[in-house]
Order: sequence, then structure tokens, then C-alpha cells
Amino acid sequence: MADLAVQVEKLVKKFGDFTAVDGISFDILEGECFGFLGPNGAGKTTAVKLLLGLTRPTAGGGTVLGRPLGDRVVRGRIGYLPELFRYQAWLSAREVLALHAALAGLAPRTRGAEIDRVLALAGLDARADDRTGGFSKGMQQRLGLAAALLGDPALVILDEPTSALDPVGRGDVRAIIREARERGSAVLLNSHLLGEVERLCDRVAIVHRGRVVASGALGDLLGEPAVRLRVTGLPPGAATDGGPLAAFGPVTDEDGWLAIRPLDPERIPDVVAAAVALGGRVHAVDPARRSLEDVFLDVVREAEPAIPPVAPASVWREPSR
Repeated sequence: MADLAVQVEKLVKKFGDFTAVDGISFDILEGECFGFLGPNGAGKTTAVKLLLGLTRPTAGGGTVLGRPLGDRVVRGRIGYLPELFRYQAWLSAREVLALHAALAGLAPRTRGAEIDRVLALAGLDARADDRTGGFSKGMQQRLGLAAALLGDPALVILDEPTSALDPVGRGDVRAIIREARERGSAVLLNSHLLGEVERLCDRVAIVHRGRVVASGALGDLLGEPAVRLRVTGLPPGAATDGGPLAAFGPVTDEDGWLAIRPLDPERIPDVVAAAVALGGRVHAVDPARRSLEDVFLDVVREAEPAIPPVAPASVWREPSR
């Protein structure tokens, strides 16, 4: 089993009477991509600041790369792309990265080659000497990602890394994240694009009102894979218990669709072939596994406190003078 890159236990952060983080616990393994999800105001940004040592916990604790939260030495081994950032418009992309390399303490003799590496990785090598003031939002995002990957950090924290990118750019970022993982980095990914999280992450934690309301491996959260078929012309009994299609798994009728749950996705072509061999006509095939968006919406709604009944409105009267 891989070592832990992050481990936090019962982490709490209060600002006066407001509790932004309310006893969250989670861990991230070396070399894995961990999705950190939640609606706006859920406490995700505050939790990230606690990991980075930018604020101190009110209670609880944890470790990042084997050192206590806030350890200054560890900060040099963390790459961070915040959601909101801005670079000096008069600097070129290469100059921005040179500044970040110096701040990160990279050895001067290695900085040039490392800057060239991350520029190529982010697809900016052809624009390396252009001023960032002329960059689109997507190019700024790529530059921020390059800065976060300088020096092969052991932990990379990415806050909405694909928010400003077109589909091609999002595909490039997925490839970059996968390469970072292959090089041994742990990645904490915070994104509202749940399809991206579903493609990239091994495990996720869903945060709501400062608490972790669901967590685990994606396969466990999404449930068992299944298939639904819109099929006509099957002989009587073909899809009942003991029938030919039931050999693939339990079959149920869902509003005119034949559903087989669970079913290994690799066997979907076999199910279709069997239905056709029985004389059926297959009009549609729907891999019926739940999406991460479905799970996210369900657990967040379930975690919402009951809304109290609205008291009758009182009648307002203008005060007498």
C-alpha cells in the first residue's frame, strides 16, 4: 500500500461564531488523484488553506507529506494552483516561472531545464517569451498549472484547473494530471466539473457545511455497473427468471427498459448479441451506472437540515408619530 501524502483527523476551523470546517477527516495516498468536492461555501477552500499552512486549525490536526500541518519545509514540496490568480502583465511566461522557481528554492543550475519541461507540459513552449498580458484566460490557466508543477512536487493541489479551458484544453490537463501521478505526485483536485473528477480521481470526498458527508473509492460511491436495453420482439420468458437473458444477471423491467444489475461492462456486447440471437430488435443500449453528479446531488440534499415551517408574517404598521 502506498504511503499517505495527506492525513487529517477531525479538523475544525472557526471564524468567530462561524464554523467553516467542522471535524473533517480524510487521507490521500501517494500517487493517487483525490477529488475534493462540495457546493460553494462548503469549506473546501478553508480546508486547503489548512493543508497549506495559510491558516491554523481551531481543533484537530494532521500531517502533510509526513510533517505536521503548517510545516514550512513541506511547503516547498507542494504545488498549488488557486482558483483565482493573476500574473504581472509585463512579465513573459518564462519570467513568471523563473520567479516561481526562485521562490520554490529550485537550484539555479536546474531552473532553465525545469522551466522548459513544464512549459512544454502545459503546451506553452511556443509562447514562452510572450507577455502574459496578452494571454487568454485558458492560457493563464495553463501557465498556473505549469507553475504548480515546477520541481516535481510530491503533492499538487489544483483548484478548478479546467474551469477556463475548452474541451481540447481539458483533455490536455487530464493528460498532465495523469503524468504527474505517474511521476509519483499525489493530486488533490477540486472541481465543479464532476465529469472531469469522474474521469481522473481514484477516490473522492464530498464536503457540505464543513463536514465530509460521503467519501470513498469512485466504484463504491457509484455502485455496481449495469445495462438497460430498449428491445422488442423477444420470445415469452426470455427475460424472466430462468430465461436466457437472466443468465447474465437479475433482469427487471424499468419503464419499458430491460435492466440487468449488476453486469460487468465488458459483457454488454454479449447481452446485445444474445438478445438479437433470440429474435429481439435492440433499439437502444444504456450503461446504467449512476454518475458522480447523481451521487453528489443525492448526498448533498440528504445532508441539508430540515427547513423549519415559515411563521406567519406579522403585519407591519407604520409607527405613530
